[in-house]
Amino acid sequence: MLTKHISKQQINFMGLRKPAMILSVILILVSIVCLATLKLNVGIDFTGGSIIEVGYQQPVELEPIRDVLSVNGYNDAVVQHFGSASEVLIRLVPKTGQNEAETSSEVIKLLRSMTDESIQERRVEYVGPQVGEELTEDGGLAVLYALIAILIYVSVRFEYRFSLGAVAALIHDVIITLGIFSLLRLDFDLSVLAAILAVIGYSLNDTIVVFDRVRENFRKIRNRTPEEVTNISINQTISRTLMTSFTTLLVLFSLFFLGGEVIHAFSLALIIGVFVGTYSSIYVATSTTLSLGISRVDLIEPEIDEEELARP
Repeated sequence: MLTKHISKQQINFMGLRKPAMILSVILILVSIVCLATLKLNVGIDFTGGSIIEVGYQQPVELEPIRDVLSVNGYNDAVVQHFGSASEVLIRLVPKTGQNEAETSSEVIKLLRSMTDESIQERRVEYVGPQVGEELTEDGGLAVLYALIAILIYVSVRFEYRFSLGAVAALIHDVIITLGIFSLLRLDFDLSVLAAILAVIGYSLNDTIVVFDRVRENFRKIRNRTPEEVTNISINQTISRTLMTSFTTLLVLFSLFFLGGEVIHAFSLALIIGVFVGTYSSIYVATSTTLSLGISRVDLIEPEIDEEELARP
């Protein structure tokens, strides 16, 4: 029965293992270069500063707002539409010797001096530089601790070569996702960091499903190479992997297009992570494990000598 089921598997995923690994290496190198040169466009959650959201009665142009703020000393102000052309979001680095309340009041006053229509102050938020520095450090540690915990968990549940493959896939996913955010100059804030941690969990779940089947098939299938057994296992789990990714993406695209600007970066990070994570669970995790020399012998459970146990 098992042989009949195996013979139906047609897709040779492992036949593309080397080109896939070359592609992954290229993407990682490009991502690292982007992160080193362009860096991340971090929000005030990490740098400190103020966010001011205002609403106009009519659509408003952003360039005059930028000019007025620049003339009055807010050269680093980031001005953008937020949700619609009549809503404006302003990000500011605080002036030396001026607190956040004074900053927001002055900016609102400047905006009202530009127009005769009423302006509604929707939201004012402030993060101090010290808090931003602590969030940066804590965020990096959160990702590091997650990877270490995963390394230990997979080592205990499977075998150390599987754990290295799983962590390699997760590092691959995180670096490429961050690289895309750096290349496209997308805002990186706490919600995106939360999305990165969610991507780690999602990708690990996919990888564990594949590894479970690989371990099971290594113990059942004889006279097949590790690469063939891995290929069979991926074919047996690919429908589950793709269906999970598809249904997850349906929700994420809905959030991206309909959820508004507040969760725009969060949903985009998850969308990128799902695509990259699905790819890495098929190619990066398994290819790394195979490269480390995993074989059937490593996964066979030791036989219990009943006579030895019966001896006093």
